[in-house]
Amino acid sequence: MTLPRSLPHIDPAITLLFAHSGLTPLDLNGRTLLPVVQGGMGVGVSANKLAGSVAALGGVGTISSVDLRRHHPDLMERTRGMNAGGAAKESINAANLEALQREIGAARERSQGRGLLAINVMRAVSEYGPSVKRALECGIDAVVVGAGLPLDLPDLAQDHPQAALVPILSDARGVQLVVKKWERKKRLPDAIVIEHPRLAGGHLGAAKIADLNDPRFDFENVIPQSLAFLRSAGIEKEIPLIAAGGIRSYEDIARVQALGAAAAQLGTPFAVTEEGDAHLEFKRVLAEATEEDLVEFISVAGLPARAVATPWLRNYLKAQARLQSVAHVKPRCTLAFDCLAQCGLRDGLPGWGQFCIDTQLAAALRGDVKKGLFFRGVGALPFGDQIRSVRELMERLLTRNPALAL
Repeated sequence: MTLPRSLPHIDPAITLLFAHSGLTPLDLNGRTLLPVVQGGMGVGVSANKLAGSVAALGGVGTISSVDLRRHHPDLMERTRGMNAGGAAKESINAANLEALQREIGAARERSQGRGLLAINVMRAVSEYGPSVKRALECGIDAVVVGAGLPLDLPDLAQDHPQAALVPILSDARGVQLVVKKWERKKRLPDAIVIEHPRLAGGHLGAAKIADLNDPRFDFENVIPQSLAFLRSAGIEKEIPLIAAGGIRSYEDIARVQALGAAAAQLGTPFAVTEEGDAHLEFKRVLAEATEEDLVEFISVAGLPARAVATPWLRNYLKAQARLQSVAHVKPRCTLAFDCLAQCGLRDGLPGWGQFCIDTQLAAALRGDVKKGLFFRGVGALPFGDQIRSVRELMERLLTRNPALAL
């Protein structure tokens, strides 16, 4: 494919490289973009610096909405010591919404009008609705929602028809359900992220760990099946599918595009870039982790999750059975704010994780290996254990490896 060198939404220096890549661009929200989407990663791992840098080159940069106040010392100071009760929850939620607004503004400035900026909001968090609405009021280009079926997203965005709405799903059945429900609300997804639970990091879209290897999640199955459904349903609007999970190279992107995907989403490779918003030690933990260092477990949301087996996680898993056996409702959660609508620890759900996920993820953001929970997807990273720039990563993803050429 030959592209002009002056595409307004792609960095000029990247455009020529992309023109020779043979990859197909992503058309989303009226923009022609690189087929590279940076996944949303909380708490604070993908904020304005990372998302803005990815968008500045012509990709989709994504801010994770959860607990963004941790990047703002004044907001942390304002909410210091607020650990429980309705007043604390209200104040901390307000601080996080203010942080969200600041992050969107900063990412917009950093992106220089290129690419596309998205916000990732977990359906499972209690402040899902307010976060979606605030992001839309701030003019975010796209809202991406996972960790639950966002059947009400069209309702929340009804006053913002210009914003792209993007659900994260894992199989063709989920795609059919969401599209049919949204169609009744007279709004269709502008794109759909297809996330493979066996390959992604963080919370995974499967009911239990045993389901992670179910072939219904394989890209070779879910992408063609989803496209077939969209054709059979007579949906005239083209809905791009974005493959997520284990994408690490040009060859991976070309492979999923050959299956019918329009683009690929990457999380961990972007998390370890120089522009990633987490502490340098956080990046080192992810970059140096091997396949043997990863572990699957049931998170506080009751879903399977994948993370690096740090000292804290190993110790927790040893104690998990005992903690679950004494699980009980906590009438006054010590962190009752922008958190999960249902939490295994707070709500005393014995089959779910018994720890505060915000506390552990915040520790990881600070680079605290002893206390942190470090989510990571599978697969070797493009630069091994090196920390490189977003630009270098993007160039690597757009360049064919001659050694792997057929």
